[in-house]
Amino acid sequence: MEYGSKKIASAAIRMALTESREEEQQLKASLAHLGIRAVAVDYGGDFALSAKKMIERAVVAAKREHVIKDNHYDEGAVAGATREALAQILTKAYGLNVGGKLAIARYGDHISVAVYLAIGLLHLNEVAIGLAHRVAPDMDLKTIDRPADPNTIQRPSEGGDSHSDHH
Repeated sequence: MEYGSKKIASAAIRMALTESREEEQQLKASLAHLGIRAVAVDYGGDFALSAKKMIERAVVAAKREHVIKDNHYDEGAVAGATREALAQILTKAYGLNVGGKLAIARYGDHISVAVYLAIGLLHLNEVAIGLAHRVAPDMDLKTIDRPADPNTIQRPSEGGDSHSDHH
């Protein structure tokens, strides 16, 4: 079965909403049976000071758990989607303490990042979710990035091309 961006976004949200490490591992295993790779990371602290760290943690966790490969396409997709998801909740969270979870899910070329957090202000808490999607090729990039074999490059014929200007 093939899944699109909506299903992968849903998987990321579900991972971000897990309340325990056990629940997270169970959901991760059930998603893996569907061919969806996923990971979640807890975080907390001042939103403005920790946004960069959250992006870095998302990329590191996704690579560590083999949700993405170690290449700039995948890393850029996760970093960009995480930044966009954080930007969606910026106005609620800026200058305040936050705590929550971010999750990354991938199936084929689809990568989704969900950020779920509680925003603290004294005893009054706000809750927010940010969600973003990116597309990155899910293939062995070594075959693409490898230099061409000079023996297989087609060269123009020795007589020049037929459009040359002969006077």
